[in-house]
Amino acid sequence: MRRDAEPYQRRSGRVDPVAGRDGRALYDAVLLDRDGTLIEDVPYNGDPDKVRPVPGARAALDRLRAAGLRLGVVTNQSGLARGLFTAVQLRAVNARVEELLGPFDTWQCCPHDERAGCACRKPAPGMVHAAARALGTTPDRCVLVGDIAADLGAAAAAGAAGVLVPTPTTRAVEVAAAGQVAADLPAAVELILTRSALVAGPPPRRAGTVLVVRSDSAGDVLVTGPAVRAVAGYAQRVVLLCGPRGRAAAALLPGVDEVVEWPLPWIDGTPDPVDPADIDRLTDRLRAVRADEAVVFTSFHQSPLPLALLLRLAGVPRVSAISDDYPGSLLDVRHRVPAGLPEPERALSLAAAAGFTLPPGDDPRLRVRADRVPPAPAGLGGPGYLVLHPGSAVPSRAVPPELAARIVRTLTAAGHRVAVTGGPDETALTARVAGDTGIDLGGRTGLADLAGVLAHAGALVVGNTGPAHLAAALGVPVVSLFAPTVPYGQWGPYRVPTVRLGDAAAPCRDTRATVCPVPGHPCLSAVEPGRVLDAVRLLGVPADAPAGVTPAGVTPAGVTPVTAGRGSRR
Repeated sequence: MRRDAEPYQRRSGRVDPVAGRDGRALYDAVLLDRDGTLIEDVPYNGDPDKVRPVPGARAALDRLRAAGLRLGVVTNQSGLARGLFTAVQLRAVNARVEELLGPFDTWQCCPHDERAGCACRKPAPGMVHAAARALGTTPDRCVLVGDIAADLGAAAAAGAAGVLVPTPTTRAVEVAAAGQVAADLPAAVELILTRSALVAGPPPRRAGTVLVVRSDSAGDVLVTGPAVRAVAGYAQRVVLLCGPRGRAAAALLPGVDEVVEWPLPWIDGTPDPVDPADIDRLTDRLRAVRADEAVVFTSFHQSPLPLALLLRLAGVPRVSAISDDYPGSLLDVRHRVPAGLPEPERALSLAAAAGFTLPPGDDPRLRVRADRVPPAPAGLGGPGYLVLHPGSAVPSRAVPPELAARIVRTLTAAGHRVAVTGGPDETALTARVAGDTGIDLGGRTGLADLAGVLAHAGALVVGNTGPAHLAAALGVPVVSLFAPTVPYGQWGPYRVPTVRLGDAAAPCRDTRATVCPVPGHPCLSAVEPGRVLDAVRLLGVPADAPAGVTPAGVTPAGVTPVTAGRGSRR
């Protein structure tokens, strides 16, 4: 029996903090914006006779109801505050919507305008939280469908998924920033149901020793964690093969009995030349695992076939992987997925195709073993501080140092404690960024140590790099300064409250460049530090000292409103 921090049994009796949930279900509920998403957008409409459903709305919603998903509406209705219609008229319009489209399980309406500063007006997450409570679930088990960035911003800030359905008035920048986009409401429903079906799979089966493979970086290993737990729920023993850059993350994953570290020259970004003797040694090591089967997890741009050949040579009788290329006899389960899936779901879909789904009580969130997370270092004070991680192994995804330093100054001036983290080779960077007001932890935070720092943080400010996924695994909100070199829908922080900042339509978009191809790193350098402060506030992280005052007990420089979408539209 394993000794994870979260009690974990392989067969019956598994205990989980989210008891009673169906591990094969991706969502419990779908939340929908009203105007422009469910019905045609008539500005400040108080007349039921003007309600016109968008094409295919009733049939699409009935598909969701038939799938057992609960439905809710979350809608900004500032016309009440502006005196353009009455509460009685609003109820009449909503009643007409239900008459035409069928019943909804909850209605959440914000009656305020943008001047009120309320917690419910999208992109604030208040209505998403309220809808989830009314439906007996949590935001991370919900997906919100809307037509502007404020809708998706509210979903992300609550930790829910989001799907954008653009209308003729949706701005191009809003489409570029959305993680998931559908052409219309029926297409959004098809996307939701397809994603759910991919991770559900057939009834799971028992297995003996299963070799799971996830090479590449720490972030890659962390996002594969839910799929590894799915395998572990039904296997007698799980061995994880990873590369040197993912070893520290592998040690944190629940469900892993043994880790085999080996660099794979067809995966690593800076590989050594192929050495036949090394390949022979790897094949012998794989043979020594005595695996009954293997599940090879890869990113969307990687091939599993070189390793599948070695697994065959090592005598592994059953191999499963995602492969667009013809695998011949190398794969027993050749799985295919649509483009654009979030990486955790992509991996979960392969696990399901191989015969492993999350056990009852588990869900697709990222997790780490709490028993392997050390305490935070002394000198940070109590919980609630912010963490800024400026560096990245991929330079194009790092936060520009000057911007990072300005962010620290802005946050500390607003009364926040800010810890700046980085690896042993980043001490000059963290010292520069921390300046005279931040707390410099550079060189003192390996991955497990960073987890210890993050575990008590109010939020993490970071580029799209491994620590963002570590924060998600710890349930820590993320302010994501996301360079669009890779798709946000695949690599953004998963199922954790998030605010995305940066130019999603920058020229580097989808280039997968490791070094910024545009001088000056414009996708991130143009972010104003005040927007980071707005994002922290949107995520509900309070300052713990008066503005401009360094919190007591903190030694600076070392330890020995986000405007998403058109705010006035509705």
